[in-house]
Amino acid sequence: MDRAQLQSLFDLSGRVAIVTGGTRGIGRAVAEGFVAAGAKVAVASRKDDACAETAAALVAQGGDAIGVPTHMGELDALRALVDRTVEHFGRLDIVVNNAANALTLPLGQFTPEAWDKSYEVNLRGPVFLVQEALPHLTASPHAAVVNVISAGAFLFSANVAMYAGAKAALMSFTRAMAAEFAPLGVRVNALAPGAVDTDMMRKNPPEAQERMAASSLQARAANPDEMAGPALFLVSDASAFMTGQVLIVDGGLVPR
Repeated sequence: MDRAQLQSLFDLSGRVAIVTGGTRGIGRAVAEGFVAAGAKVAVASRKDDACAETAAALVAQGGDAIGVPTHMGELDALRALVDRTVEHFGRLDIVVNNAANALTLPLGQFTPEAWDKSYEVNLRGPVFLVQEALPHLTASPHAAVVNVISAGAFLFSANVAMYAGAKAALMSFTRAMAAEFAPLGVRVNALAPGAVDTDMMRKNPPEAQERMAASSLQARAANPDEMAGPALFLVSDASAFMTGQVLIVDGGLVPR
């Protein structure tokens, strides 16, 4: 394999991606990475102004992007996200389910309202977004789905069981999707980050942030940009023979 062939493995030119939670943190970094690799990107998040700002920034970087305000807990919004993306770009090749709700309560103190709010966004939304996107993905020669889960899906995850449970369930759906969609030419993998320096992490008390950052072998939190490469790998031809897997990018946190 020569240099040009190697570089082409990571080339997303002509491909169209949806990135949920794409206006900040990991999602923003992934969207920027995809645009740099040549993809056209629809970024989705709940806030109109954040979507508009992110899309404008991606265009300023030389990319082709739109922002689509979307609440992952609303099924009609998921259908609208897919429809708007396909109407604008003419196709859909990649879905990155990155949006998440960090709400959690201690075991023994769950409420039905908190449960619904967490699982609608963290589990039901991603599963139904892929379902809405499936007819378009099956038409693509390079279809790929990445479900962003969490290293917490593999840990005891005390105090965040609701969140970790949803991510573990999404890992199970990732494997089931991979098995069912393989004959359709759609690859489905998961990305499991460890501690990443995002707004979600910063909502924790300083001592908790320090504890999370120090818990991995590298003893630090990742920069969101460090998730762009792994996500690019999972949706590019570089991982063409990979489906139903979890790529753990955690600085050496999860025992394996």
